[in-house]
This record gives sequence, structure tokens and C-alpha cells, in this order.
Amino acid sequence: MATISQTLLTPAAHADDGPALSLSQITHHYGDVRAVDDVSLDVMPGEVVCLLGPSGCGKSTLLRLAAGLETLQAGEIRLQGRTVAEPQRRQTPPEQRNLGLMFQDSALFPHLKVLDNVTFGLDGVPPSERRQRAMKILEKLGLEDYAASYPHLLSGGQQQRVALARALAPEPALMLLDEPFSALDARLRELTRDDTLHVLKNSGAGTLMVTHDPEEAMFMADRIALMRDGRIIQLGTPYDLYCHPVEPFVVRFFGEVNEVRAVVENGEAHCAFGTVPAPEFADGTPVRMLIRPEAVSVRLVKESHAHQRSHVVVSRLLGRTSLLHLCVHTENGGEFHGHSRMPGVFLPAPDQPVAMELDPSQVFLFPIP
Repeated sequence: MATISQTLLTPAAHADDGPALSLSQITHHYGDVRAVDDVSLDVMPGEVVCLLGPSGCGKSTLLRLAAGLETLQAGEIRLQGRTVAEPQRRQTPPEQRNLGLMFQDSALFPHLKVLDNVTFGLDGVPPSERRQRAMKILEKLGLEDYAASYPHLLSGGQQQRVALARALAPEPALMLLDEPFSALDARLRELTRDDTLHVLKNSGAGTLMVTHDPEEAMFMADRIALMRDGRIIQLGTPYDLYCHPVEPFVVRFFGEVNEVRAVVENGEAHCAFGTVPAPEFADGTPVRMLIRPEAVSVRLVKESHAHQRSHVVVSRLLGRTSLLHLCVHTENGGEFHGHSRMPGVFLPAPDQPVAMELDPSQVFLFPIP
């Protein structure tokens, strides 16, 4: 599959410095269920914002409201400063909102060739310019050789890129993507989303994308809005959410954690995994320690009585990292199971005694009420 030139990472110029999309105090119900609860969010031109969260958290509802596929019940939606939806007022239909839509299903017209699929929404453009614009974007996506092919002859990833080309061809100010890569296998998903990110950034359009995959959100997004129960729990850069989570839900959503309890003493929190600074907590404060597996650094030790201290239960190579299942021994003689993720190939034998150290940057402390 073709990849896209690095030069396409430079966003296209955009005349409007205001938000491409502005959602203000959006609330939406389905019967007695509050799917969206007082959400406000802006998407700037050239910016990719990901709505991330578990199924049923309201992220797809927000995107459908922005698209005009649902009738707004409360709040206001503006596109490039123009109000397109407000309760008790006529709402601008989707086809008049100057936006592009891309869903999990590429929804290409099977009876039309690739070029005709891409030019389908360009009725107001002169025929010569229509073909030129479509071929230009197909070139950017590495699909120019498939312009005369029918969709069924293309791979799933190629079909999704044609769907992206069709959505971008009218040069919308806003792109809305709803789980666009979830139907693809892992390797094809990586390649397709890489191409998609390059082209979106080159287009200059603002992008609001829905995903339930934290890694995908971190790859695609300039900012992530993590949702739960219809509300945004934390909004920020991928670094903000991964390294400065505001509550335990945020930590857990980005991957497995070892969870233990501790009491702060002398400005530190100590557990069987190790000790980390806790200057923000008063001594005697009970805290919940959420420890990412990559925070647990394992060192092999020589000891004849393996089961008298922490030891390896089993180790597994996961490619770039190795996952160690550990039996962790506490100071009072108890034990529990935990995980460490070590870089590269690191596969100690079962029952191998270990010592552990913690990386404080990947350990998160929260007070226990």
C-alpha cells in the first residue's frame, strides 16, 4: 500500500481563524436516557479532535448532532461561526452544512467507478475541474491507478481511502469521522489511519473523530475528549490525558494498571512494587496507587527460596515489549498478582526471583474518600 509524503503534514491555509465547529451546552435524550449531558467543545481549522470513550458514552450522538443527523434538543451548534442548529428554530440540513462524513462502512456506490464515486458530490463544480480535483486527492492517497476500477476490486483499506477522498473532494470546512477504521484488520488499520491523518492535516479542515480505541485516538488527535455517561471527563492533548489524568477512570481507560492502596508517610507512598514521591498529600492520607505495567522495572536477583519474595509467574513476548506476570509479596507476608511491561525481549523463567523499582511518572495517586 502506498504511503503519503511527509510534506503533506503541513496544514493547508484557512481563511477563518475561528472554530470550524462549536458545540455549546449540548444535551440530548433518548426517552429517559440522557445520552449527552451539557457538553461544550470547539474544533479549530486544521485540528483533529477525537471523541473517545466506552460504548454508550454519547460520542456518536455528539457527532450525529454536529452532522445534522439528529435534531438538537438543547444547546447550540455553530459551523465557522454560523448557527446551524438551535432548539425551536429551523435546523440547517446536513447537505447545507459544508461538512464531510466518513463512517465505518465506506458506503461507496458499487455501480460507479472510483473516480465517479469521488466526483459524486461535486455537482456544482465544472466537469473539467471536477475530474482534476478528484484525481488530485486520489494521488495524495496513492489511489490514482485505481480511478477506473470498481469498489469491489479494492481492499478494505483502499475503499476507506476512496470514502475519505469523496468526503474531502467538496473541500469541507469540517470532517466528521465515526469509527472509520474499526472494520479493518490491525496492519491495514495502521496504514489507513496514517494516510488519513496526513491528508486531513493537508486539507486544513477541522476534524471531529469518534473512536473507542485509546491508541488510535493518541495517534490521530491533537486533542482528545474522553467521555463517560454523556459528559467530557477530561479534554486535552494525548500527553495530558496519558501523563496527567484527572481521575482513575482516565488512567484505566488508557490500559491495564496495577492497583494497590497505600498510606502517605514522610511525603512518600510505599507499596510492594516500590516507593514514589507524594508531596501533594498530607502524611497519613490513604491513597489509591494506579501503576502502569511499564512503570514497573524488574531486576533479576539470585535467591534460593524463590517463593519467599516476589517472583515471575510467566513471561510473554508481545513484540516490542515483554509482559511479565508477577507474584508480588508484601511486607506483611501477603501476596498478589501484578504485571510489568519491559522493553524488548525480556523473558525470565517461571519462579525467577525479582526486585522491582517504580517510574514515578507512570504512577498516579488519588485520595481514598
